[in-house]
Amino acid sequence: MADKSMPFNASSSSAKNESSLPEALSRRHLISGVAGILAGAGLAQAQQPSPQLSQAPTPQAPKPGMPADVRGTLPQAKIGNLALSRMIFGGNLIGGWTHSRDLSYVGKLALAYNTNEKVFATLALAEKCGVNTLLTSPMIIPVIKEYWGKAGGKIQFISDCGGRVLLDAVQLSIDSGATGCYVHGMSADSLVEKGEFDQIAKALDLIRKNKMPAGIGAHRLETIKACVAKGLAPDFWMKTFHKTSYWSSQMQPQNDNIWCENPDETKAFMKDLKEPWIAFKTMAAGAIPPMDAFKYAFENGADFICVGMFDWQVVDNVNTAITALEGVAQRERPWRA
Repeated sequence: MADKSMPFNASSSSAKNESSLPEALSRRHLISGVAGILAGAGLAQAQQPSPQLSQAPTPQAPKPGMPADVRGTLPQAKIGNLALSRMIFGGNLIGGWTHSRDLSYVGKLALAYNTNEKVFATLALAEKCGVNTLLTSPMIIPVIKEYWGKAGGKIQFISDCGGRVLLDAVQLSIDSGATGCYVHGMSADSLVEKGEFDQIAKALDLIRKNKMPAGIGAHRLETIKACVAKGLAPDFWMKTFHKTSYWSSQMQPQNDNIWCENPDETKAFMKDLKEPWIAFKTMAAGAIPPMDAFKYAFENGADFICVGMFDWQVVDNVNTAITALEGVAQRERPWRA
């Protein structure tokens, strides 16, 4: 998933991981020239065309050049004029932003494993498997540019615009080749809580002025409800979505264990929204098996899923997403993309 510039809660293990991030990232040149721009405070409206409804994804045979163990072609759909694979590559693991309950070392482990060379190989494999979009933080821009320039990568970049100065992060993302931007989920949660809807509107306007899809993210369903009530109409939504049947979701107090506390309410509210929906945190940071998570998200209204992956998970996750999509016969929410 892609929300990470601010910790989910102040006591969480991810907060501990993030406190050590700048040193680790600077060693790998991930945030050279970026941290200063993102160090500052900020946050989305505009009219949007009515989305075109599409039919359920149709299974297709593998395309030439795909790895032999990929069992089909991952379907794509459009947000505006931007064609996206139904499964999007989430960049949290590239930057070491891991949700790992009380295992505080996991973020550093992810960083140690994901050297730049490993990241390039992972993204190249994802592209070969039909994943055409990476969704992540502006802090990863140096690595993305190196992947494009030195490794010949073509993957699209959707920026979560995470940072303390929202509009600066939006502009940096645009200038750095993003093909879509959205207001980082925790940023939107915070701005809505403070009543600063004008910041969200300004961000959407800036993104749209640069002729790309503009979205709003959220961990809290109340954030989306409030934006809708204020008349904010993004081109797409990013919303956490997963079941709460895994055992650690019941633990109190919560310690980085749960990201969608009311999935049934989320499903019901999102059903009536006309804009495409990208679901993230679908596996509850590894607590839910991929098939259960992907099938649940697609059956219950998500148009896309954003999935963080290591290289050894890519082929399995692509195959799982294809199978999950093939198994969706009917759903209450029409496909909005």
